[in-house]
Amino acid sequence: MVVTNQGVSVTHPFASSVDDVTAALGTDTAGLTTVQAGERLAEVGVNVLPEPPRKPALVRFLLHFNDTLIYILLGAAAIKAIMADWLDFWVIVAVAVINAVIGYVQEGRAEKALAGIRGMLSADASVRRDGGWQTVPAADLVPGDVVRLAPGDRVPADVRLFQTFQLRVDESALTGESVPSSKNIAPVAADAGVGDRTSMAFSGTIVSAGQGRGIVTGTGMHTEIGTIQALVGDAGSLDTPLTKQLDDFGRKLTLVILGMAAIMLAIGRFVHQMPFGDLISATIGFAVAAIPEGLPALVTITLAIGVQQMARRKAITRKLPAVETLGSVTTVCSDKTGTLTRNEMTVRRIITPVAEYEVSGLGYAPEGSITRVDTTGDAGGDLAAILAVATLCNDAHIVPASEGPEQFSLVGEPTEGALKVVAMKGGASADGASRVAVVPFDSAHKLMATLNQAADGSRAILVKGAPDRLLERSSGQRGPAGRDELDVTRWEEVIARLGGEGLRVLAAARLPVTADRADVALDDLHDLEFLGVWGILDPPRPEAIEAIADCHHAGIRVKMITGDHAGTALAIAREMGLVADPDAPVLTGTELEAMSQEQLKHVVQEVDVYARTSPEHKIRIVRALQSCGEVVAMTGDGVNDAPALTRADVGVAMGIKGTEATKEAAEIVLADDNFATIRSAIRAGRRIYDNLRKSVVFLLPTNGAQSLVILVAIVFGLVLPLTPVQVLWVNMVTALTLSLALAYEPAERGIMSRPPRTPGGSIVSLRELGFVLIVSVLIGGATLGVFYAVAATGVDVHYARTEAVAMLALGQLAYLFNCRLLSRSSLTVDAVRGNPVVWWSALALVVLQLLYTYVPFMNDLFGSRPLAVQSWLLPIVLSIAVFLLVELLKALRRRRAPREVGE
Repeated sequence: MVVTNQGVSVTHPFASSVDDVTAALGTDTAGLTTVQAGERLAEVGVNVLPEPPRKPALVRFLLHFNDTLIYILLGAAAIKAIMADWLDFWVIVAVAVINAVIGYVQEGRAEKALAGIRGMLSADASVRRDGGWQTVPAADLVPGDVVRLAPGDRVPADVRLFQTFQLRVDESALTGESVPSSKNIAPVAADAGVGDRTSMAFSGTIVSAGQGRGIVTGTGMHTEIGTIQALVGDAGSLDTPLTKQLDDFGRKLTLVILGMAAIMLAIGRFVHQMPFGDLISATIGFAVAAIPEGLPALVTITLAIGVQQMARRKAITRKLPAVETLGSVTTVCSDKTGTLTRNEMTVRRIITPVAEYEVSGLGYAPEGSITRVDTTGDAGGDLAAILAVATLCNDAHIVPASEGPEQFSLVGEPTEGALKVVAMKGGASADGASRVAVVPFDSAHKLMATLNQAADGSRAILVKGAPDRLLERSSGQRGPAGRDELDVTRWEEVIARLGGEGLRVLAAARLPVTADRADVALDDLHDLEFLGVWGILDPPRPEAIEAIADCHHAGIRVKMITGDHAGTALAIAREMGLVADPDAPVLTGTELEAMSQEQLKHVVQEVDVYARTSPEHKIRIVRALQSCGEVVAMTGDGVNDAPALTRADVGVAMGIKGTEATKEAAEIVLADDNFATIRSAIRAGRRIYDNLRKSVVFLLPTNGAQSLVILVAIVFGLVLPLTPVQVLWVNMVTALTLSLALAYEPAERGIMSRPPRTPGGSIVSLRELGFVLIVSVLIGGATLGVFYAVAATGVDVHYARTEAVAMLALGQLAYLFNCRLLSRSSLTVDAVRGNPVVWWSALALVVLQLLYTYVPFMNDLFGSRPLAVQSWLLPIVLSIAVFLLVELLKALRRRRAPREVGE
């Protein structure tokens, strides 16, 4: 950040003295005049985050037609118009328009994220102008203004503090740290990260305690939150793997259809001298047969079904393709606080001069126990003494939450909440005791003290704070039989050990005083009796530990990106099983800052823990992983996570504790803020992709068989076995009944034991394309055989075509059961159970085919004829033969590639 005025500049106001900042801004601690503020406002603009320019609504809507599959749809519609089949024309156009409307409504993820960020800004500010304090709209603040901050205030701009009194600011939405940051006026290092800039208060953060005054150094886009908005706008979004695969498939399919149509025209015209009108009609029929116009609708409906299924599992999808993208994720980058952990500080360890205790239970629920680790000797009331400090030297309260009687919430600061809960677990109570006086917590002295009177009238000073500060003020420690000599060396070792385990360490001490003592001051806090220390941690979610193990088993790397210190981050990572090596590498924001993007690319895959990171760092990590070919899911809850969520292949936001900016930037919102839900969503994504691939592999032979039938007839100059309108019938009846059934298939065995599929390529691999072509030949050959065999008996050509249509429909029905289990044999009971939709779809197909065959107006519309009962025998027998031959083909494939990825 650079602040300037009249040629004077300060590159980093947080690293500069207050005098340098005031000189650079042409102001002083008395503030500006109204005239000066007005002039600056006209020069720098209002203190708001501007909305980015947007394309006109019509252009944004038309862009949703810029898709190869939509081109195929529109091409099919044009063919219908040429054929004057206006009903089919309007149906296909409606599908394309509905698809565009859905995309238009769902678009604007980044724009909504920016609106969410703008909503974080303060509405009003207390500013000093013309020598007096007044309240003005925060939008009117300018660099050089002097503002004051009080508990509960949202900081209205970036402020260089020049006066603080026990000021602490909740910056979790900006930095990811769960503990409020203590502020002071001393400059910090120029390379300090956002979380370490203790001389600054940042726009959009919230004052949790104390008082402060400061000079505005940045407004609007020149604030830290404005920088994040710029990152969100610049992050860009990527096409999903499914989008890329469908685009690639659509382009190739279009080229094949055009090429085959050209060959047909040439053969029909120059080899068989077919009349030009008949040839054009036959070529249109081929195109209609070859174009899978139902594919875009099939994809959309399959994904929509997946969205509904995931919503029941607490994962709310804001963008349809993200459902499938989750299934291809190779790396999950997760925020720590509130996602992997509960964001509820908890005492895990208590160490007194004579004993060590483990504390069970998580979060703010006062449920759990305190168990002594060593069982020798008498502790001498040491636990009761330290718990008394925990509950009495404390301003926090634990109250029942509105969610239910078993839920509890904190009123106060997280660290004090942890101490209050551990006191409740140990049975300590404030009943009968009263507070006489207090020395509030001050970040300069890092302690808090209270003068308390017990029920018997005795009084004592109770102190809690940083261990080093209390050791300095103590002359003894509580032993089993009374006051002992203070063992400083031992306590330094204890503090180092707990810190190495990632625990935040607080200490307790006391000083008995006379019963008539009425006040307490900082100077009174000497010759204290040291009572011990608490080891505090934001505990991991137990279900997240299991989920990380499942992700590793599925070949998915999990990386933790947090604003916490490296030691804490590594300790949490080890406890969660994210890393096993106690010396696993941890990359800090400062180290990352010194790296080029190319250098980061070479180390990013090997580092699983990132600490003290900023929004810029997170987006760099995501980009580096993507440049290595990874499909990245990024989770987060703070506004600092929004740019990386926007850039990631899948952004996952926390629905409970997440900011609106984060939710709007994400494709997936977790209703329960639980990392375990991500695991379930990835499993669902894999299942949805499997089902989508099964549906495509099922759908294509319908078009392949139909186009093959017409192609053979043209090449050999034979009578067409199918008319274009009959081709439309088969497409419609199979696409709307059978293909959708596969969207409801349950997950295949071992779906989370296989590695993620390789990004890129086509949704139909070369092996599967060969499989589709062989099946197309089987079904198409059977259809040709039925038509020409029946026609050879001398029956009407319309009768033969009706039987050929029946063969196509029943052949597809038999093939449906082959596709239910692509990776294993369908000659098992599993092929007929587990998905009742298959049977309802089969029934619908049979009913529709009977209507096509026997209802008079259908005979007139499609040129069909009623079939004799015995005429159904040949299509049924050949359909069973198709099923058995496809099973033989599947067995040969399994033998050649028993571990084919993705099946």
